[in-house]
This record gives sequence, structure tokens and C-alpha cells, in this order.
Amino acid sequence: MLFNRNSKPTFAAGAALALALLAPIPAAADCFDDAAQYHNVNPWILRAIAAVESNFNPTVVHPRNTDGSVDEGLMGINSIHAPDLARYGVSTGDMRDGCKSVYLGAWHLRNRINERGNTWQGIGTYHSKTPSKRDAYAAKIRRIIDFWIERGIIPR
Repeated sequence: MLFNRNSKPTFAAGAALALALLAPIPAAADCFDDAAQYHNVNPWILRAIAAVESNFNPTVVHPRNTDGSVDEGLMGINSIHAPDLARYGVSTGDMRDGCKSVYLGAWHLRNRINERGNTWQGIGTYHSKTPSKRDAYAAKIRRIIDFWIERGIIPR
């Protein structure tokens, strides 16, 4: 696992991500940049969210949350959004399609940023609107971004 909820990123994790991003799967790699551009969000924030939500596993389905919902796919899209997404022709199966999940994650992030501003608070609400959970999530994403910058994965 590259990252988990209680750990800091390691050099091996950064190296693994760099290799994954450079692997000969251009369609998957392009999805982050394309979705970010389409929804006007930062592609590195999307990648960090994917690291936290699924460890870059597009088919992951997390155990049920306390409200009965589940987080699915590469970007950990919560099933609570299924009714809204269905209006756009998006099925729950689409949440587990790697590239579609990235676009859904970018859509969700854009909506949260529209609500809270292009801030860490906006990024944190990708996960939760509860202040303590929101802030912890934003801090986790920031640690990953800082780690990637320190390791030269993200250009300065």
C-alpha cells in the first residue's frame, strides 16, 4: 500500500508512484490530466486523492460507511452521489472504471471547490464536510503533495 490513513508517504511509495505514472499505460495516465483540465482542477491533487482513496486500484470497493454508503473505485466515489450521477447517465459500475472514476473524482472535487473555494478546505470536503474529518483529509493530501515535490515527482 502506498499510503494509508495513519502513515506518512515513504520514498518507496514515491518511487512506486513515479514508476506507475511513467508506465506504458498512456490512456490511464492521461485521464488525470484530461479530467483535471476538463473540470479545471489540479491533476496532482487528483492523483493524491487516488492514492488515498484506492491506492490506485480502480476496482476497490470499501466496506460500508456508518450511513450505509460505500466508497468505490479509483477515486473513492461515495454511493450517496449515485442519484445525482444517474441523471447524467452514470452508473455505479462507472465508478469502478478507472478513467471514468477519475472524471467523476474531478467533477466531485470541482463541486466541492465551488462550494468552499480553491483552498485546502475545499479539497478536504472531497472526503467529508465534518470539520475534523475534512481538515485531516486535506492535511493528508497536502502531505502527499509535499512529499512528491520533495522527491521531484512534481516539478517545483
